Amino acid sequence: MQDSIEIQPCGALDADVRPPGSKSITNRALCCAALAIGPSRLSGVLDADDTRIMASALETLGFTIDAQWETSDVHVQGGGGAVPAREASLMLGNSGTSIRFLTALCCLGQGSYLLDGIPRMRERPIGALVDSLNELGGDVSCMDGRPPVKVSASGLRGGAVRVDGSESSQFLSAILMTLPWMREYSVARTTGSAVSRPYIRMTCAVMRRFGVDVLQLEEAGEYSVDPRHRYVGTDFDIEPDATAASYFWGAAAIAGGRVRVNGLGPNSIQGDARFAQILEEAGCAITSGENFIEVTGPATRGIEVDMGDVSDTVQTLASVALFVDGVTVIRGVAHNRHKESDRIGNLATELRKLGARVDERDDGLAITPGPLRPARIDTWNDHRMAMALSLVGLRQPGVVINDPHCVTKTWPGYFDALRILTSSADPSARSTDGNGR
Repeated sequence: MQDSIEIQPCGALDADVRPPGSKSITNRALCCAALAIGPSRLSGVLDADDTRIMASALETLGFTIDAQWETSDVHVQGGGGAVPAREASLMLGNSGTSIRFLTALCCLGQGSYLLDGIPRMRERPIGALVDSLNELGGDVSCMDGRPPVKVSASGLRGGAVRVDGSESSQFLSAILMTLPWMREYSVARTTGSAVSRPYIRMTCAVMRRFGVDVLQLEEAGEYSVDPRHRYVGTDFDIEPDATAASYFWGAAAIAGGRVRVNGLGPNSIQGDARFAQILEEAGCAITSGENFIEVTGPATRGIEVDMGDVSDTVQTLASVALFVDGVTVIRGVAHNRHKESDRIGNLATELRKLGARVDERDDGLAITPGPLRPARIDTWNDHRMAMALSLVGLRQPGVVINDPHCVTKTWPGYFDALRILTSSADPSARSTDGNGR
């Protein structure tokens, strides 16, 4: 892939699409399958850096993984709650799900494990998870609350544990997935202001597919499992990625026309499917059925919205915000500063390049659209910055995305998919006001 890509403006869209499989479901399913009794077949898996990192790490830990990436199938021979390797060094790039889930999984082993990643990974928080695992009888250490992480494993005793969910929902998800294999009946209780709760519900739904029901008092932030239940290998078809779908829906909100995402319906286990409803608040029309959600644009008005539960779609809404009337206020996403990039500060920088006035806040942004202008967008090695901000170029000429290769983290074929999408456009409906608005 070249060092930069210039996005070509298009007209109103008219397309039916299906995004690749969910990254979040794929990585949860890989962990549950590895801990299960017997074999599992995962179909519809996402082929991307993050999922390959997870699969490769599980192989390094001694699990038998047969990944047929070209057909989106992965076969996993479960270890029945045991980690085969007694020693391993795992290099996990910038995959936050991998380092957090695998830190907990390694605690079920018998031996020594080191988990690390790229320099940005060493800036991302993991201390709260380490504290919780030690409370459960683990022997885990890290550096100032950040990776690298060292695990001296002898299984987990279990019991009652407090999990701080204010920085990442992945800490609680990591604990939940190990509950069936702890020696004692265990209860996880969240403390702090838990973020991204839909991802916890997703974790529980994936665990259920492998035979383990999570008993939850969500309002009280309390989770447990029946100690008689264990993961059992299964066939699992993974639904399309709802965060990836947000770019297709966002394209309709910016360029106009309609985009239907197939494979995702209102009952999706992914919280980011709610992004379509956010676009409805911004003036788009929404149609849905059992197995699809369709957005018809353009978006017309600014809104104020708490996106704490759908924080991976913040950049997508920020791109849409450049083309509406009025101010768009995004709040509740302070934890976005600790993801692949500072998704508040860095996002504000790029939006200003495009001509917007941005009020950066501790937990979000207020975006006031202005006359747009061409810009070279720096992606900060963040796949979501690249994908979301590329949508601006569907109406504003001269938008260039630097380092487009970063999208391989979750969607290597994104820019090809965008070109196919825009080939459905009506060029006569293209904006001609020179400001993309």
